[in-house]
This record gives sequence, C-alpha cells and structure tokens, in this order.
Amino acid sequence: MTDMTDVKQDTEERTLSQIEEEGDIAADYIEELLDICDLDGDIDIDARNGRAYVSVNAGDGANLELLSKPDTVNALQELTRLAVQSRTGAFSRLILDIGGSRDARRTELAALVSRAAERIDGGAAEAALPPMSSYERKLVHDLVAERGLHSASRGEGADRHTVITRVG
Repeated sequence: MTDMTDVKQDTEERTLSQIEEEGDIAADYIEELLDICDLDGDIDIDARNGRAYVSVNAGDGANLELLSKPDTVNALQELTRLAVQSRTGAFSRLILDIGGSRDARRTELAALVSRAAERIDGGAAEAALPPMSSYERKLVHDLVAERGLHSASRGEGADRHTVITRVG
C-alpha cells in the first residue's frame, strides 16, 4: 500500500517525458471513449505545473455538451487517471477539460469568490463555500490569494470545502 508521502514524492519527481507519456496515454483513452460514443473532438495535450493537461474541443460540428457537464468531466478525469495509472504504475495528477468546461467552471468559481469577498468586506468574519473537488479548491485558493484574502480547506471527504477569511 502506498502512503500519501510516496504519492506526493512521485508527482514532484515526474519528468517532462513522463508527463508527456501520461498525456499520450490519456489522449488515447479519451479518443477511444469518443469513438464508442460516436462523438468527434480535437484532443490537445499540454504539460504545465507538473501535470498533463488534456483538452477535448468540439471538432467539425461536434457536440460535446453531454460530456462537458462538471460532474461528468470529473468522473471521466478520474477514469482517465486510472487508465494512465494502470499503464504507468504511477499516480497521475492529469487534468481533463472537455469543451471548455474547466474555463467555464473557473469563471463560476471567480464569481463565487467575489460574492464571498463582498460578505467579508461587509463585516463577516468568514465565508464558507460549498464542497468541491480538490482541483476546484486549488483554483479557489489561487483566486482568493489574488484578492489578498486567506483561504483554508475544512472538512473531510465529500464535505471538504473552502473557508475565506481576512489575512492575519
């Protein structure tokens, strides 16, 4: 059994070629899924911040609406990570985006952070956001830091959420 220290160390030591291999494996997996669903899509692979980013964009007249719902993207991302892990033997932190859903979600999260910041500016000691995935919490932490506020994750499992407060 692998403990979280080993997983963290594995992801920190990942080379660019290993990240690119993850992206290639993930793209092959997603391409097969699109074929099964009889959907067209253009797949782009990128490596940044120690992760493989795989984006599926609508090709000629393709409709990815069915697959681009946030819960569906998260589920497909987990399945894709498992496919990569089964081929490489290593934990994968790849990010999957379908039809621009990650950008759309980032915009929604920015609006959520803005409303929370307004509550803090209005005198609230803290503002708790709803539970969300670790990737979404990371985006929220970055958005909060840009505003000069502090954020922390609280709770466990499906109840894990972000709480925003003033710095210091």
